[in-house]
Amino acid sequence: MNKTSITYFIFLGFPSYLEVQILMFVLFSAVYTVTVTGNCLIILITWADITLHTPMYFFLRILSFLEICYISVTLPKILQNFVSEDKSISFSGCATQMYFILFLGTVECFLLASMSYDRCIAICLPLHYTVLMSKGVCIYLTLASWMGGILIPLVNTTWAFSLPYCGSNEINHFFCDFPPVLKLACADTSLNETVMLVSSLVITLIPFIFILASYTCILGTILRMPSSESRHKVFSTCSSHLIMVTLFYGSASFMYLHPKSSYSLERDKFLSLFYTVITPMLNPIIYSLRNTEVKKALAKMFKRKILS
Repeated sequence: MNKTSITYFIFLGFPSYLEVQILMFVLFSAVYTVTVTGNCLIILITWADITLHTPMYFFLRILSFLEICYISVTLPKILQNFVSEDKSISFSGCATQMYFILFLGTVECFLLASMSYDRCIAICLPLHYTVLMSKGVCIYLTLASWMGGILIPLVNTTWAFSLPYCGSNEINHFFCDFPPVLKLACADTSLNETVMLVSSLVITLIPFIFILASYTCILGTILRMPSSESRHKVFSTCSSHLIMVTLFYGSASFMYLHPKSSYSLERDKFLSLFYTVITPMLNPIIYSLRNTEVKKALAKMFKRKILS
């Protein structure tokens, strides 16, 4: 029997002062515009310049598309809530939002691991690179990342929203994230929390260990290079990816890989905003400022536009 009596949730994570809400609306609108524009630009540049039709930039295009989807799951609704008195979301809408947050976050974990594998093969086994990182392999790694993202969060989300919700419907958060929603359930959620912790370990630690192993091999290869110029050139191709890994895995791990006893609502609200809003915005900035090939392609594209 379905004991759920709540048909909608209300978000409480927003400031009560109108002036602050307007300021936040303007700020987050700018963040959303920069994120979508920047990531679209990365996709356009790496697609238009034939010299960037390599596995590294294939994965970067997928990552940029993923970041656009990721921020679009939460930020439009957040912006609406800043300017609307009705800060509610339907029960099914909340379940859908939570699923896509977990789904896209899982895909990003696996995709970042695929990108580290690409860099490892390119640097450690350059003579075998075209065979080991063929177009078919790139497509397979991408599909595997998306399939993992589709299936794993489905269990947690379906199970969480099959629980009875018969008390408060007020979520002290900006969107439907797993911990604050589960707190509202009128049932023992310890098993749900354990399963979520285990799945989070699988989603984050396994790809992270793979990334760590890849960069251990890369570091060993770099240290064996004869000149500092060669070492610097090789390391510069990995630095952008390393920064993204640190930002995403760092905030996501602090969010989902801590025991219930150390749960802090305000900290988790900040961290969840960071990895769902700020990290997608930083992606094009990091890759455009720290990647020489992207900067050259961007300059070439603007030069063509000016001369045409």
